[in-house]
Amino acid sequence: METKKYKHVEDSLTEQVYVIRYYQINGYGRLFGGQLMQWIDETAGVVSWRHSGMTVTTASIDNLNFKAPAYANDTVVLVAKLTYVGKTSMEVRVDTYIEDTQGMRRNINRAYVVMVAIDENGRAQEVPGLIVETESEKAEWESGRKRYELRKKRRIEGF
Repeated sequence: METKKYKHVEDSLTEQVYVIRYYQINGYGRLFGGQLMQWIDETAGVVSWRHSGMTVTTASIDNLNFKAPAYANDTVVLVAKLTYVGKTSMEVRVDTYIEDTQGMRRNINRAYVVMVAIDENGRAQEVPGLIVETESEKAEWESGRKRYELRKKRRIEGF
């Protein structure tokens, strides 16, 4: 019998950096929300791929909060990490920041993305467990577990 593998949160931690170009700006002079959502989805995919070592697909995006705008030539930094792992699903927290020339970061968005590992036929596959060590990781795990239960309840209710 094979023993279940476990990985640490930092094993799949991912940081992506972009510079906003004019073609990514909407009519109000701000970054298109859809462009940021694409970057969030891609970054969450990298985190879950690194954790599972398998092909992954997006199952849901929770709690996508646009807190502040971003503008042309801003440097955007996405920092993503696993917060909760089920049998086949992985919840990834993605924080988006604007970084100034001194390296100071201001949070403009937070999202929780649920990714599922799949095989070549699109069937869900079991993923490694997650080792949570710090108090922050433990708090994120507990919050992720609550969001998981809420998503399960919503599916049952037809949402």
